[in-house]
Amino acid sequence: HVQLVESGGGSVQAGGALRLSCVAARYMAGPYCLGWFRQASGKEREGVATIDSGGAPWYADSVKGRFTISRDNAKNTLYLQMDNLKPEDSGMYYCAAGIRGNCPSLLSYEYDDWGQGTQVTVS
Repeated sequence: HVQLVESGGGSVQAGGALRLSCVAARYMAGPYCLGWFRQASGKEREGVATIDSGGAPWYADSVKGRFTISRDNAKNTLYLQMDNLKPEDSGMYYCAAGIRGNCPSLLSYEYDDWGQGTQVTVS
């Protein structure tokens, strides 16, 4: 049973914007850490942004000022607003949940459950 379901990826030109969504009903209540990761072809998965149960965000330096992570507990949804996109932002984007609550963390091993990903392509 899939616990995390991403959507919102697509193809945009540099400078454009996308908003990713992740339905994460199981993880919206409780001391869980939620995060967004991405993986470009031939590269390792990297942390992009994370948010704790209180709504405090944390970002990778490469996306600070351009990406915004947020959560809507009423809608059981995690978001990633991506503005001023660059070609190097291309990749498969995954949402993830960490049940140990070790927030903030952009380290993939701190996360226990993963979505199937949504593709972002910036040209």
